[in-house]
Amino acid sequence: HPTLDEVIAWSRSFEMMMRSPEGRDVFREFLRSEYSEENLMFWIACEDLKKETNPSAIDEKARIIYEDYVSILSPKE
Repeated sequence: HPTLDEVIAWSRSFEMMMRSPEGRDVFREFLRSEYSEENLMFWIACEDLKKETNPSAIDEKARIIYEDYVSILSPKE
């Protein structure tokens, strides 16, 4: 469970919350309760893509993001 100091830091900085695995879990549960979990999943996929250095992996991850979140036929669009 997060410490009180962590929760206070999260209340002051969304970025701090997103840097913390526990913070992301708490936020994911909130989004799930609002039927909006795909928004966080999209952000996580984009953050993962930004860290990728292998060109073929970049292409694949970008394609998956497009198919999963951007395309009009996407289940999470």
